[in-house]
Amino acid sequence: MASVKLEDLPLRFAYRHHPDQDAATPARHPVVIVGAGPVGLALAIDLATRGVASVVLDDSDRIGEGSRAICFAKRTLEIFDRLGLGEQLVDKGITWQRGRVFLGERELYDFDLLPEAGHRRPAFINIQQYYVEAALAARAASFPDLIDLRWSNRLAAVAPRTDGASLTIDTLDGPYRLDADWLVACDGSRSPTRAMLGLDFAGEVFDDRFLIADVKMTADFPTERWFWFQPPFHGGQSALLHKQPDDVWRIDLQLGRDADAEVEKQPENVVPRIRRMLGHDAFSLEWVSVYTFQCRRLARFVHGRVIFAGDSAHQVSPFGARGANSGIQDAENLAWKLALVLAGEAGPGLIATYDLERGAAADENILNSTRSTDFIAPPSAGERRLRDAVLALAAEAPFARRLVNSGRLSVPTTYETPLTTPDEDGWGGSARLGAPVPDLPLHRPGHGPTHLTALASGRFTLLTMGDSCVAPAGCEHIVIGQDVIDEAGLFAGRFDAGEGSAVLLRPDGHLTARWRHPATVKIAHAIQRAKGF
Repeated sequence: MASVKLEDLPLRFAYRHHPDQDAATPARHPVVIVGAGPVGLALAIDLATRGVASVVLDDSDRIGEGSRAICFAKRTLEIFDRLGLGEQLVDKGITWQRGRVFLGERELYDFDLLPEAGHRRPAFINIQQYYVEAALAARAASFPDLIDLRWSNRLAAVAPRTDGASLTIDTLDGPYRLDADWLVACDGSRSPTRAMLGLDFAGEVFDDRFLIADVKMTADFPTERWFWFQPPFHGGQSALLHKQPDDVWRIDLQLGRDADAEVEKQPENVVPRIRRMLGHDAFSLEWVSVYTFQCRRLARFVHGRVIFAGDSAHQVSPFGARGANSGIQDAENLAWKLALVLAGEAGPGLIATYDLERGAAADENILNSTRSTDFIAPPSAGERRLRDAVLALAAEAPFARRLVNSGRLSVPTTYETPLTTPDEDGWGGSARLGAPVPDLPLHRPGHGPTHLTALASGRFTLLTMGDSCVAPAGCEHIVIGQDVIDEAGLFAGRFDAGEGSAVLLRPDGHLTARWRHPATVKIAHAIQRAKGF
């Protein structure tokens, strides 16, 4: 994968007639995924790495147009590493971890999203979504026996059943039927699957409109996130600037509540706005869109054997990069649980914890996104006066800068659920129970340098300081100091781990249990608990 340039990957795919279309009775598959976007493809690949076959249906024949989501967070990059395409995306993407916030022409403050050293992946990369989708599609194609990717196959009807779902699929050759043990809807914010089941979002749609313009130009701006409140070049509203690969720059401009989306998208209206911002016209438009903030979700993500993930389950405003990153984490959370269910190794409530954990993540993202939206585009005159007072104070008083909200950026959710074994002792360090494992550099004797996140194999993994216990069957055991060497001495500090301590990671790399004095029976019980028993 890493040797293939992203620019050379196909963006369009041929329709192929499948034998299922000629079957006398509907073919049955363990998992059918609707939507070949980042979430659906990531889910299919994750399942394939666990030996689970899936059919992926997409109503189009091409990768989505326009850059759309561009900010992919460290946690998402770690997931992509495990799926086999992280290096390729990082090599192409624009790496960044710092940002600046301005009031008018004055810089209020800057920030660093990854002040802790020793992580394999950066805080963020910027890369166009079509590159991510192309890389995922190419990776999916490397599992021909496990991923059946069907382009120009549109889900036309779904009938949920107690043992799965019956589907009707429209194609260029006419309709056919499929049966699925599990149906996962990853078909976006306008999800046809959601509509077919009569489900709707609850939440808030905000009035303000924002312009996205991707422009191609040569510029010497640093690779940082720059956000302006009341910029002099844009009528006192807000603006955002981000760099992408290929000399493409993302510009977001607040338009106000009364803006006409169709009018504002016209080049004759976009170009003057960009010219005022940049002070020149040495640029060309790559992609333009107008959007409104939406912070909404389904009440439940699991409906029997039909599961929703990504934008089909929840929507948030773009500021904060929480949409695509949250969707990829939905896929990771679901994949290992669905694999255990299909293998007959899961407790009766394991799939329900997908709804519990990712529902909590959606609530967290919606809360942060709503707060950002209310600060960037205050809904009332009183709130605007309060916002402007905070900005004026932040220019002089460092404590007030904590109140400024230009979009709280995506972070992974810490799961506080029944799958996690409660601590028996007090713990310090940066590792948090229920959160993804913090990264650090390690050395594997005979293999060379690696990182802790690279050792998370997609299985239950026990990390111990010394050979203090025996891991249960089926659990990978890594001994710090023997199997890997912590030359920088970071493991003990980040995990508050002394000699003999042990930590247990779930298949998605979240810390699910830890002990000062581990015993094999305690570890086995924690694994059973994490499996939903």
